[in-house]
Amino acid sequence: MEEYIRSRVPWSTEPSLKTKTGEVGIDFDEFIEGLEDGKSDAEMAAEFGVTEKLIYHLRDRFERYGIGSIMGQD
Repeated sequence: MEEYIRSRVPWSTEPSLKTKTGEVGIDFDEFIEGLEDGKSDAEMAAEFGVTEKLIYHLRDRFERYGIGSIMGQD
């Protein structure tokens, strides 16, 4: 009988926040600094030259999942 061994290596369910910010041309470190500094969506949108809606979605993604959404076993 064949046994199936579960992988214990964590895996991601979707791209990390770093990947998502990179895809839209936003520097990840500067985005995180903006969050740390308590900047508004409008301030960050103006700084990065993107829409407030985009910043809202990136902020929401960060608040829900953190930097990455890693699943798996230790």
